[in-house]
Order: sequence, then structure tokens, then C-alpha cells
Amino acid sequence: MTVKVLNAGLLTTIQDIGRYGSQKYGVIVSGAMDSYSLRIANILVGNMEDEACLEITLYGTTLHFEDDTLIAITGGDFQTTIDGVNAPLWRPVLIKKNSILKFKSAIQGSRAYIAFAGGISTPIIMESKSTYLRAKIGGLEGRAIQKGDILSFGEPTDYSQELFQRLDKKSINWSINFNEIINLNQNQVIQILKGTEFQLFDKESQHTLFEKPYIVTLQSDRMGYRLEGPPLSLSESFELLSEGVTFGTIQIPTSGQPIILMADRQTTGGYPKIGQVITADLPSLAQLQPTATIRFKEVTILEAENLLIKKEKFIHNIKKAIHNKVFNE
Repeated sequence: MTVKVLNAGLLTTIQDIGRYGSQKYGVIVSGAMDSYSLRIANILVGNMEDEACLEITLYGTTLHFEDDTLIAITGGDFQTTIDGVNAPLWRPVLIKKNSILKFKSAIQGSRAYIAFAGGISTPIIMESKSTYLRAKIGGLEGRAIQKGDILSFGEPTDYSQELFQRLDKKSINWSINFNEIINLNQNQVIQILKGTEFQLFDKESQHTLFEKPYIVTLQSDRMGYRLEGPPLSLSESFELLSEGVTFGTIQIPTSGQPIILMADRQTTGGYPKIGQVITADLPSLAQLQPTATIRFKEVTILEAENLLIKKEKFIHNIKKAIHNKVFNE
């Protein structure tokens, strides 16, 4: 099964959960910005959760399907259509041969994901298919998807094939309630832990971080979100050795304007770290567009763990519910 790219959009890349285990060699994790949407898209078509999908940014691609194909679309709402008719989101969809799938501009969120039954066939590099643009590895020749590209897919699982057959005979009328796991609003409260250098910032900055809004600037990408708002400053200058950073680390450079490190972050950083976005809020953070507003809220490690467990349980329950919907109705 194959599809042809008729329009590549702003930035469409092949991403999976990420390239873990190689940061000690200076190779970044990369992977999906919104991992929840990617995982659920894969679950909906019967793939393993960490299979590669297409990640579409802000305005999207147009695909021509050269075979009947089982897909699922999750993440933001891009006014997506199949042959001019609104496409179902957050559910499995059987697209017929010669159909055109078109993504327009995002009206909710900033990233959409397409999972294909069988997964995207592309080389596995360092145990991942994810595209690392700056090093030009992974994905399709290490680059973003381009007009004229042909994507092929692997062998669908038995589950996928059974779902394909059922959808060929009968459509479904249910979808996933994504509001339980991600927030697509462009005015968000993002929950964070205090960073390792939090106490080195002056009292006014510590207060400002949790009381004032920050705007996501146009200088934001998969590597980091640059924010604009009241500047934050240290009590006194000091030398900081570079050390490990992760998805959601909030660094404060000399300008005083926060930078939140994202999926394509570097492996180490030398700016003081005032906060850390909790894992459960990273997918919602990833759905923010430039000009979106962020307010930060402090939570404890226990609260962060409980929120993560709650969302993981939701995804686990989705798996069971989909199986019951598909095979017991």
C-alpha cells in the first residue's frame, strides 16, 4: 500500500516515540511533539503504540491514496477532508483507492498525526524511524516530506486486517474523547516543577514566573519554544557547567526570556533552569501555536506522578474499549 504526497505543507515529518539511548553520543531523542496523539493514532489502526506516523505542523499536507488504506487522524483540527468531505477524527477510517486526503490550516492545536495500518516503511536508525532534521537521519532521507514523495507501509497486524474488513462492511460512529489527555486551547495553564536553579533567581522573578502570562513567539520550533513576557533574572551572576536537559526544561538565557526545550532539544544545556514542565502536560504544550498564551502553575512531584498515571490509565482503557467496540458490537 502506498500514498503519494501532492502537497507537503509547512513541516511534515515522519516521527515515532523517539530515539532513546543515544544521547550519550550527542544524538537527540527527537520523536513526536505530542506523543499522546501519536500513540492513540497507532492504537486506533492496530499498530504498536510507538510506530512511526506523519506529524503535520500548522497547515498540512495533501495525500493521494493509491490503495485502500486503514488510517487514523489525531491531534489538532486541520479542517481535514477526504474527497472534499470532512474527515472523521480520533477514530479508525478506511480510505478508498484514489481518494484525496487534505489538511488545511489548524483551527485547534498546531500538530496533527496520521497513523497508517502497518506503519510507515522507512529504515530504523538507532532503534527509531524519527526524523532528526539537523543531522539528516531517520524518516525519509533525514528530511521533511516533499511534494512527489511516495510513502509505503508495512504488513498490517491481524488486528488491523480484521478492523479493515469490518470497516469495509460497516462504518463506525464513535471517537476518542481526547479532552481527557490533551488540551488544544491556545490559552493554557502549564504545570511545572521548580528547576534545579530556581532558588538562584531573585524573589521577584520567582513570583513573576507563576503570576504573569508568557506568549509563544514566532521564533519557536521543534527544538524549543521561545517565550516573551516579563524578563526573569538571577540574584547574582554565576558560572554554570553544561548538563543534561530534557523535553520541557525551562531555561533562562541572558535576555531573561524563557526558552522551553521541546522534542528536538539538544542533549545538554548551560543556561540556568528555572522550571520543568511535567510529562503529563508536554503533549498539550506541543499543541500551542505561535502567539498562544502560557501561565505556569507549580505542582509537586507527587501531583505530577499522579497526573501521569491518570493519563496512562486512560490510554490503557482506550485499548480495551476499542477492542470491545470493534469486535463485540
